[in-house]
Amino acid sequence: MSSYSRNNLMQFINSKPADIEICDVTLRDGEQTPGVVFSREEKIAIAEKLDSVGVDVIEAGFPVVSPAEAAIVKEISHLGLNARICCLARSVARDIDVALACDVDFVSVFIATSDLHLKYKYHKTFEEAESCALDVLDYAKDHGLTVRFAAEDATRTDIDLLKTIFKSAEVHGADYVSIADTVGILNPSTAFYLISEIKKTVKTKVCIHCHNDLGMAVANTLSGAEAGAFQLHTTVNGIGERCGNASLEELLVGLRVQYGIERYDVGQLMELSKLVEQYSGVPIPRIKPIVGANAFSHESGIHVAAVLEEPMTYELFAPEMVGGKREFIIGKHTGSKALKGVVEKMGYNLTHDKMCMLLDRVKKCSEAKKQVTCDRLSEFIKELE
Repeated sequence: MSSYSRNNLMQFINSKPADIEICDVTLRDGEQTPGVVFSREEKIAIAEKLDSVGVDVIEAGFPVVSPAEAAIVKEISHLGLNARICCLARSVARDIDVALACDVDFVSVFIATSDLHLKYKYHKTFEEAESCALDVLDYAKDHGLTVRFAAEDATRTDIDLLKTIFKSAEVHGADYVSIADTVGILNPSTAFYLISEIKKTVKTKVCIHCHNDLGMAVANTLSGAEAGAFQLHTTVNGIGERCGNASLEELLVGLRVQYGIERYDVGQLMELSKLVEQYSGVPIPRIKPIVGANAFSHESGIHVAAVLEEPMTYELFAPEMVGGKREFIIGKHTGSKALKGVVEKMGYNLTHDKMCMLLDRVKKCSEAKKQVTCDRLSEFIKELE
């Protein structure tokens, strides 16, 4: 039987994603996290682990940044992974030449389309930017590349202009069109609406790339998938510029729990998350869903007592599903029944009086803000014997 129960309300929802693929951008957008730089060895290790999880596309880097970056992208392209390898390119012909030299499977050509970016970054009109981007798209297609045509700051672009440039990109042979929510302005409703509108305009596969400035990147990505987005962009642990990107581990488990999409090996997510935490130096918050230290931790006496009898009372899915483990925290909120259950699981059988004495010791220790680990609990028990 499944380790989780899907909400009964899901039977009334008919918008399960029909067809998706995951493009993880940890090695490119994730590395744009302030202060983060991955070494060659680290990039290769992350790429291999992403491939092992079953990620469909790995965006290996932005090769025009430096010869060293290009060399790493090329090496990842030659690792023989099942995942297809992508790289980023500006709407500049030289970027395409560098991408070709890296032997990537496809290239993501981007240009900003919002009035803000056109005025203050490019100092161009929309028509000038569109012409430039389409010329580079043609150049990439003429050289045999699969192309994802990405509109940066798409979510602050006039929707009619966005439709215009995506339709033109389709006519010029783009294999994907990509909506970048560059400053995380979407919410689930607007994400669904925008993807739906673009799907009415083009037959080309649509991608969604969400940033997390309002804490909705995963929700927006799932909503976009419900509306028909095909390629969903993520980073491990949600790292990235400012507040980061849609979290790979949250998205994959969301797809499994909410929609029954089980083709990704989520059992490796904890290991992958710890790997990226180590290499990036960005600590995982204790309360982060799926991979945080508290994700499967229980202290409240009522909760612990229930979980000891049936974990699903306070766990949506078993920690083992994502490579995690359950923890019982002994502390101020632990009741006698919960403590008795934990003590018995540790192999001890205490009298009622000793159990009361142990509970009093635990609460005093916890109120002094001292953590009561299982080892410390064993010490307390031995002192009572």
